[in-house]
Amino acid sequence: MTTQKNAPVDRGCAVAVIIFILGLGTLLPWNFFITATEYFDDRLKGTPSSYGTTPVTNGTTPVTNGTTPVTKDYKFASFMTLLAQLPLLLFTLANSFLYQCIREKVRIAVSLVSILFLFLLTAIMVKVPMQPDSFFSITMATIWFINSFGAVLQGSLFGLVGMLPPKYSTLFMSGQGLAGIFAALASLLSILSKTDKASAALGYFITPCVATLVTLLSYLLLPHLEFARFYFEKSKSHHGHPPTPNEPLESADKEKEAMANGDLNGYNNKPIITNGDFEASGTEEALFMMKQTDSHSRSSVLAVFKKIWVMALCVTCVLAVTLSVFPAVTVKVKSVYGNKEWDRYFLCVCCFIVFNAMDLIGRSVTSMVQWPSKRSRLFPVLVVSRVVFIPLIMLCNTDNRQYLPVLFSHDAAFIAIMTLFAVSNGYLICLCMSYAPQ
Repeated sequence: MTTQKNAPVDRGCAVAVIIFILGLGTLLPWNFFITATEYFDDRLKGTPSSYGTTPVTNGTTPVTNGTTPVTKDYKFASFMTLLAQLPLLLFTLANSFLYQCIREKVRIAVSLVSILFLFLLTAIMVKVPMQPDSFFSITMATIWFINSFGAVLQGSLFGLVGMLPPKYSTLFMSGQGLAGIFAALASLLSILSKTDKASAALGYFITPCVATLVTLLSYLLLPHLEFARFYFEKSKSHHGHPPTPNEPLESADKEKEAMANGDLNGYNNKPIITNGDFEASGTEEALFMMKQTDSHSRSSVLAVFKKIWVMALCVTCVLAVTLSVFPAVTVKVKSVYGNKEWDRYFLCVCCFIVFNAMDLIGRSVTSMVQWPSKRSRLFPVLVVSRVVFIPLIMLCNTDNRQYLPVLFSHDAAFIAIMTLFAVSNGYLICLCMSYAPQ
């Protein structure tokens, strides 16, 4: 049997580059989406602009309160978070069972093509005149489907990367961390550009389309590289290739053929097998093997979950805390200075760039330090303690507040909280993903 010693070399680090691109491509589209909050807010205000949005009307005249136009509060950030995380949870769970009946190549390719189509739709909508209500409905549907396909894509790619040596998992996670920085910098360049808002938004949404296409091509190239093919085949031979739904039937057909030829188990059984017995035997065998396959698949999923349930709950807790306030609450924080020029950059710099840069640093630290250990009771305590960031961020200088006071009004306080929030997110998630396969 082929051993680790005679494994082929990753020539030119081609597999490493592709794995990094796959990590980048899984989260880049969604990071572009959430950093475009200013664009979505402008479209939902319903005021005429270069985007092509038509004014909010009530019959034939604009809705006003007598002096200034009244715009509907769509609570875009809150609905975006809800309709993003709900399908992410549901389809991540569904992906645990989809692999039994849908091939990996189909799941990954279909997910990438679907995400590409949805972002093309989002880019086209930049130039399409539309009522805010219609725009909101289409955008919410787009968010749901992007995250549904994104969940299947991430789950499938994590399984694929798990077949390779551990350092490739780190590269994949680093690519995911860099995706947020790339999107935030693109948002900053969009703000700095002197082009009109519509052209800037169009270019902004075309970028993830190109990135998704590159990710798809990279994935299709991966199995053709000797290094990747070696580990994929080794993994299949070690764990056994998951049986497809047709395999029990094919096995039964082969047995029926052997029985008809009188060659089953070396005995001449041809004269005593009738057509009725022949069909009944084949059907019963096929049904029995299908039941055995289903039972084995369910038991394997449960067996794996029993081993990783602590890490699974830790990942869930970390993400639940992070996504409960980012970006739904963090995008509502305003600068204390009230400087119009700084206000243009405040959200992009202090929210998205700080979060994604610190998150990447947190992920990178795990390659040097892994503390606390997997079996330490302190690890779940640290994960749960991140809940404190929820009230801390809510007590920053957010707008439209009704009940909570502002305790951290200064910009520096918000940046400090976001730094700790992001570093702990990246560090603990990467640590969980490193401990789980062990």
